[in-house]
Amino acid sequence: MVAMDNEQNTPGPRVELSGLSTEARNERAAGLDTKSALEIAAIINAEDQTVAEAVGRAIPQIARVIDAAAAAMGGGGRLIYVGAGTSGRLGALDASECPPTFGVSYETVQYVMAGGPQALAAAAEANEDSRELGERDMAARNPGPKDLVVGIAA
Repeated sequence: MVAMDNEQNTPGPRVELSGLSTEARNERAAGLDTKSALEIAAIINAEDQTVAEAVGRAIPQIARVIDAAAAAMGGGGRLIYVGAGTSGRLGALDASECPPTFGVSYETVQYVMAGGPQALAAAAEANEDSRELGERDMAARNPGPKDLVVGIAA
């Protein structure tokens, strides 16, 4: 598979995706296309339970990030979410919701999405693993010492 440039959608560095754990199949959902709607809903619900458990184990770390974000924004810095795929989309969603919900500016809470803004609506998985494209995207944001950059990964 060939990676595509984040903004121009032109070929970038080659990236082998098959060996990445983020691209692996969830064996608990094997044969999903042959299951009933009830079975599918039960599988999704069971998987959702693992999220709550993982979040519960990470509460102290989450609290530290909340404190760091409040300090950064309170000190004139920005909160910049960085992510790819679904993780990046969730960062973009939160960045979009913070201004109307908390009264901060769109400049204060931002996101960097692997694959660029067009990757919000169309998958750009190859870009997730390009160090070169990630460095370029971050350089464009020019994060400074007052900013908090939060990488989001699932």
